[in-house]
Order: sequence, then C-alpha cells, then structure tokens
Amino acid sequence: MALLLGVAIASAADDGFTGGGGGPKKGPLFLGSQGVIYEGGVYDNPSNPTTMSGQMHVFYQIPSGYRWGQQGPGAKYPIIMIHGSQQTGANFLGTPDGRPGWAQFFAENGWPVFVIDQPGRGKSGYFPNAYGPQAGNPSPTTVKTMFTAPELTVPLQWPQARFHTQWPGGYGSGVPGEYAFDQFFASQVANMPNGDQALDLTTKAVTALIKDIGPAIIITHSMSGPVSWFIPQASPGKIKAVIAVEPTGNSSLNGDTAPGTTCGLSNVCLKFNPPVSTGADLNLVKVAPPSANKKSCWLQSGPVHKLTGLTGIPILIATGQASYHATYDYCTSKFLTQAGVKNEHVPLATVGILGNGHMEMLEMNNLMIAAFYQSWLAANLK
Repeated sequence: MALLLGVAIASAADDGFTGGGGGPKKGPLFLGSQGVIYEGGVYDNPSNPTTMSGQMHVFYQIPSGYRWGQQGPGAKYPIIMIHGSQQTGANFLGTPDGRPGWAQFFAENGWPVFVIDQPGRGKSGYFPNAYGPQAGNPSPTTVKTMFTAPELTVPLQWPQARFHTQWPGGYGSGVPGEYAFDQFFASQVANMPNGDQALDLTTKAVTALIKDIGPAIIITHSMSGPVSWFIPQASPGKIKAVIAVEPTGNSSLNGDTAPGTTCGLSNVCLKFNPPVSTGADLNLVKVAPPSANKKSCWLQSGPVHKLTGLTGIPILIATGQASYHATYDYCTSKFLTQAGVKNEHVPLATVGILGNGHMEMLEMNNLMIAAFYQSWLAANLK
C-alpha cells in the first residue's frame, strides 16, 4: 500500500478534549497515511447489479516511514483488529472515557493497523435482502452483567467476576448513567441472525484485505474467535501470528450438557486431517474441569483429527482474570493442542495484569495489555 504525505495526528487530550474521562497527555502520532477502504463486497447479479453485500469497512493508519515487505524477527507486520459480537471497530479506536485505544498504541509503536467493521456491522452497512432481519439489540442489563459490572450481580454469574476492577471508574462503576457505560452502550449494534454467515463473510473480506496488504497479524475478540482459525486456513502462509482475545471456542456458558461449538472450535468445521464432514466425526467427549470454577472441555476421542493448516503460526489465547471466559478459554487451548496446533494460553493475571473483564481493550489498563501483546509478538515472530 503506497504511503501518502506524512501527517501528525494529535491525541484527544492534546487539544483539551478528554471525553469526560481525562487521561494522560500524548504526543502527536506521525502517520504516513490514514484512510478507509472497503473489502469483500459482491454484487447480487454481476451482469446486471442492483445491490452489493458482504463489504467490510476498513480504517487504516500507516506509521510515517513504514517499510513494506518486512520479514523475519523484528518485522512489524500489519495488524488487523477484528471485533466481537454486537461491536464494531470502535472497540480498538479509543475507550469510552476518552483514552487512546489499541490502534493508536500499535501505530505509535510502528505497526500498521487495519481496524475493521465486520460485514453487516457499523460502517459496513446492513442489507436485509442478503443477511435477513437483524438480530435483537443488546440490553443495558446484559451489557452490565456480562461486560461492565459483573461484580455487582447477585449471585455472581461466574466466580471470577468478583475480581473485576478495571472498568473505567473502578469497581462497580459500569452501570447505566455512568459516562463510560453510556458511551459504551451507545456503541452497541445488532448482529446478523446467522452467526455462521457473519463469520464466513468476515473470513472472505479479511482474506481479500490480506491479498492487498500482504502478510499480517490478526487480533480477534470474542465472537470473532473462530476466524482466528478460518483466516489462516484461507490465507496459507500469510498469517504471521494470531492473538485470540477470549475467543468463542470449545466450551460455553450454556452448561456442560453439550459442546458450545459443534465442531470443536466453531459450528462450521475447519479443514481437519483426516477430513470431517460434521462435528460428529470428531467424537467429542466431555472432559472434567480441573477445578470447580472451570467449565468442562469437549475434546476428541478415538483417532485424533489434526489441524495441519494452523501449524507453525505463533498463537496466543489471552484471558482476563475476571471475565466469564476465565471459566473455559483453557478448553480452546487444549483442543488446539490435541489437534496438533502449538499455542500459548495466558491468563493475564499470571503476568501481573489484574482485574480485567471481557472488554479488556476498553478498560483502565488497556495499554498495559497492548504492551504485553507487543512484547509477545516481539518474542514470537519469526
């Protein structure tokens, strides 16, 4: 991607705007280029088009002087940031109390960043003729319980919720009427009714983006977890690292009576060796958790089907101390390991990052977490 004339973009705090939340002053962010592109759109009838669908909005920032084509240790590959359910790329552009987000952090440190709105979300547009009626909107109660103030629910919905302290404003602040909560809730959007369709469209659009920008790193979150594995499968040799932040994966909160995802990591099966037609071919069985505050895993029994398309890619699965994912992200790691995929699962508390819920990119220590991910990339990129 060609660089444009350099520009300096000051952070919000430099011109006096604090978004109601204050925050440290930042220096200017020097960019070689910044802009928007769309990827993945297809016409309903190429010979006589009337509508387009599947397109994905991409906001990009390229640091000044960035050298394209970097390879090997020390290379700063483009980073594609992929949001989760009922969210948009706004998750990575800033925090609801006005502090810098992960996109700015990585761009300031020399990484090109590409922040997407998944097809059917936000600036990508919603097209009912292609996607069907939108799924229901989130409720303030659900957002508070699951994301912003799980520590206030009585009884606790998961035992780790009591550790949650990092929502802007601290313990108990993530409630309607608080500035940061209201800003975050205002950013919520409806989903597509068919989650598998949404993930397929995102995989296709990100694959098209990678064809344009070259080898890249992907950071996924929550519902977009399965594309952590589908995108490398669709772009062999092009994914240099995966950081899967609390990915939808091997188990779920719906209890331990059936797998949370029918094909181990997703409801649509990845390319296994030997191949599988449905999740039944994996012979998933429930494996008891190591402690009472964990969920059961669902792992293969009998001959193990391997995920050979994911080998050789540095993979990090990261989990906040207080998130509902603290009960089962370890299962996604175990499933990958059993399928022959080397990966590293890091509960953030084990590296001294405490108090985080599911929306860690928005919480008070978001840049500490980003710095940890950057250090992990520096240690693992080849």
